[in-house]
Amino acid sequence: MNSLDNNVNAYKKEFEYEFDNNIMLKYYPKRIIEKLVHGSFLELGLGHGYTIQEFLKYVDGYTILEGSNAVIENFKSNENELCNKVNVIETYFENFETEKRYNNIVMGFILEHVKDPDLILKKYKKLLTKKGKIFIAVPNAESLHRQIGFHAGYMDDIKSLSDSDLLLGHRRYYDKQELLNLATKHQLKVLSIEGIFLKPLTTSQLQSLELSSEIINGMLEMGKKYPELSNAILMELTIE
Repeated sequence: MNSLDNNVNAYKKEFEYEFDNNIMLKYYPKRIIEKLVHGSFLELGLGHGYTIQEFLKYVDGYTILEGSNAVIENFKSNENELCNKVNVIETYFENFETEKRYNNIVMGFILEHVKDPDLILKKYKKLLTKKGKIFIAVPNAESLHRQIGFHAGYMDDIKSLSDSDLLLGHRRYYDKQELLNLATKHQLKVLSIEGIFLKPLTTSQLQSLELSSEIINGMLEMGKKYPELSNAILMELTIE
């Protein structure tokens, strides 16, 4: 049994935080698209498959690495039309080997899952073309709603993992400075860093308000300016 398959329920539409996923995972690819280098494209992690619909129109040679067969089968059952348009390779990120070099490598909400983020960055930096880019998105430990929850006494540690985090297979949270330190450690130049979704309340609280799409979009736009307070952080990197 592949241990990653245990997390497949978190990638189904009934998941508690599908509201957040539907918003953020369709939004952050649009931010990446504005910064892409023309050419080949490698994405680590299939997850919900939301990003494919956004990236597919703009990239060439779209390859996705995914370690869970259950997640791949879940994607195939829900997005049959997209299956033949991307090359999905079932492999652990740590085990993937290729002679190919990529113009764009996307690690969207991946580093919080893996055992050794340093190993992943070191490995995939070598697969980047000379002028290529790496894009990293991670959940932010110091997001506005988490800080409010912490000061309200709902959590003992700002970086504590919830039951939903564990269901998703999360091992850690990041904050803005930790992400910048990671880039420095691996001699990667930060081209940009921005936030994804400035979320002031919990998911259930936001849902109860039945906010308009215009207000949700406003929260997304505001997030770009405040990565240190947003629900997640997006960083654009290249080789120094």
